[in-house]
Amino acid sequence: MSAPSRPLRSHQRSLSELVASLARGEASGVSDILAAVTPGGGKSLLPVIAASRLIAAGLVDRVVWVVPRDSLRLQAEEAFADPAWRAALGHALSVRAADNSPDPSRGLSGYVTTYQAVAAAPALHLAEMRRHRTLLVVDEVHHLPALADGDRGGEAAKSEAAAWSQALLPLFRAARLRLLLSGTLERADGRRILWLPYRTENGAPVPDIEAPGWAVIGYSRAEALAEKAVLPVNFGALDGEASWLEGGRTSGQARVGPHRLSGPGPSATTRPALFTALRTGFARDLLREAFFATRRLRAERRRKRGLAAGDAVRGLGKLLVVAPDQASAQSYHAMIQAWMPEEQARRDVRIATSAEADAHAALAAFRLTPEPAVLVTVAMAYEGLDAPEVAVVAALTHIRSRPWLEQMIARATRVDPHAGDYADQHALIFHPDDPLFARFRARIETEQATATRPRKRPTGAASPEPRPPAQTDDGIVPLESNALGLRYALLRPGPSVAMAREEARHAAEPTLVPPSRIERALRARVAAMVTAQAVEDEAELRVRPGAPLPHRYNAVLKRLFDNKSRAAMTLEELEAALAWLERNRLQDHLHLLDGDTRYAWSVRRRWAGAERRPG
Repeated sequence: MSAPSRPLRSHQRSLSELVASLARGEASGVSDILAAVTPGGGKSLLPVIAASRLIAAGLVDRVVWVVPRDSLRLQAEEAFADPAWRAALGHALSVRAADNSPDPSRGLSGYVTTYQAVAAAPALHLAEMRRHRTLLVVDEVHHLPALADGDRGGEAAKSEAAAWSQALLPLFRAARLRLLLSGTLERADGRRILWLPYRTENGAPVPDIEAPGWAVIGYSRAEALAEKAVLPVNFGALDGEASWLEGGRTSGQARVGPHRLSGPGPSATTRPALFTALRTGFARDLLREAFFATRRLRAERRRKRGLAAGDAVRGLGKLLVVAPDQASAQSYHAMIQAWMPEEQARRDVRIATSAEADAHAALAAFRLTPEPAVLVTVAMAYEGLDAPEVAVVAALTHIRSRPWLEQMIARATRVDPHAGDYADQHALIFHPDDPLFARFRARIETEQATATRPRKRPTGAASPEPRPPAQTDDGIVPLESNALGLRYALLRPGPSVAMAREEARHAAEPTLVPPSRIERALRARVAAMVTAQAVEDEAELRVRPGAPLPHRYNAVLKRLFDNKSRAAMTLEELEAALAWLERNRLQDHLHLLDGDTRYAWSVRRRWAGAERRPG
């Protein structure tokens, strides 16, 4: 059955029309396209639109898509592999999630890499850009600070972001066309963004959308709500009070508080109170509100669909917990698991931080499978995480930068195609009721011309939860905090954007299989077949003296396929290797290693390593 097509949003149509003009030679002066799309508005399709049209027109040969984190590479692959968009756009392009090994495209239409990978091997990626006419896509370009003339080897070059900018700048220059994507065109440190043109307005630099050679595509929150591309947001603001110790070790420490989180305007106690609240009893209370709201939502959706309690299906709604640090994330993870039966806790709750070995697997499972239903993270899921089933966010973070908060709430504003009608969905964000978050929320309300409708629901004060004193970098020792009351404010589109739109969403779509996942599966099958032949031949004593048989067989297979290792093979070469192994025996081709100096050298290194290892 063919995949159902989807309608393009206004910014996607604008880009499609622009690249069509480029293909016809009507916009030949455009070399840079800036897409400023509200978080959650669907900018991940823009590289697919641009690449499919421009490659078909012969203006570029390949696409190179650079993302800020490794966890986003697979999502970029999926955007090209999505069968519904392949049908809608009529393209057959594939890209692969590449590391810094040679030939990153492997015969496909391009590759996806990360800022970090480019910084680690800039020459490799620059050579690829120069070898082919390339469409360079830079995702979340606001992560890259502009480099002043003195920055290239000076103090600014010591920062990771500056190193990214230095490595990527030659790629910008070598690209045939550039598509720059961002959910927010500002940096928290106030610096300009790499490559963007600026002009001065009221004494401050602002991006110059009229600069020659540039085409700018915008998509605001109001436009996204009008087209029902994002969900309205319901904020659950939890107030509380906190107490802490303050002062140096030599002069002694004094108890401060209790202070209300929702004090009148930002003050000297706002951030210490928030710091304390996120690490003591208040955090437990907010987490409990979010957890049970998610459980009620899932139970209601099960009831409407006539599902049993244990049925694992898509579209029931998930909870994303954003913690202030890794220690708190581990504490929150343990709390949630304690509220569930042991078996369900193992199945439904995952943690993804840089300290966890399986963080990427946890993120992938959270995105792509019905379970787990709860993910605890710190910053890995702030930006770009494409998990439309997230319906509830527990915002237990002290970051109050507007770009960060916009990215965080956008994790829950994506429309879930498995959850029914648009009218039945909304994002629910639980957060501390501090004046800094209230200021952010007021700006969002003003921008999208919304009206808040507060509804108070008093809750009983939770008992304080003392914690062992531990000196923090902020110079305070959190003591205790408790929740006082919860109030809701629903942000909706105003009358100007309350337009009737097509609401049907297709819940059942073919499973996406990105190239890198296919590669991993094929490499595993090739390894299994080589090992199977080695085990069989050793059992039948058909072994010639020398290195261990699996090592010899792997070397034979490499010689049979142009001295390419499995890690360097394309999809077609891996499939050819599997087909060959199904019809032939590696034992019959051991003569290929006779007199092979490279193989003899690898054997000597292997045996030397074995002798150095104990036991």
